[in-house]
Amino acid sequence: MPADLFVDTNVLVYAHDVDAGEKHERAKRLITELWQLKPLPWLSVQVLQELLVTLRRKGVATVEARETVEAYMRWRIAENSLDLLNAGIAEMERWQLSLWDGLILAAARSMGATTVYSEDLSDEQDYGGIRVVNPFRQC
Repeated sequence: MPADLFVDTNVLVYAHDVDAGEKHERAKRLITELWQLKPLPWLSVQVLQELLVTLRRKGVATVEARETVEAYMRWRIAENSLDLLNAGIAEMERWQLSLWDGLILAAARSMGATTVYSEDLSDEQDYGGIRVVNPFRQC
């Protein structure tokens, strides 16, 4: 597993979504492995926000959703900023992505990550030095 790893929201969501079947089991195992990495992987404030909103939509109590997000705050976090927003817009335009996916790439790039675990971006694509790995491609 690369040390310069950035993790997208969907990986975290599946790890906590017991109704996600095989993806839940795969994500749970992966997250357990990721907690062992030194240094821990990168996330962004955006990822934490999306995780909280998605857990709440799935019926997780606010207190439990908040505690889950707070646990992930121990990982390395890319902070939101105007510079990150501008970089996200540039990624969106360059790669013809949604703003949200552009922000994921911009956050990963700003932290020096070269690998992003994501189900949303194109598996195995190289986005200008950032390679995407879909950990659920076989699910």
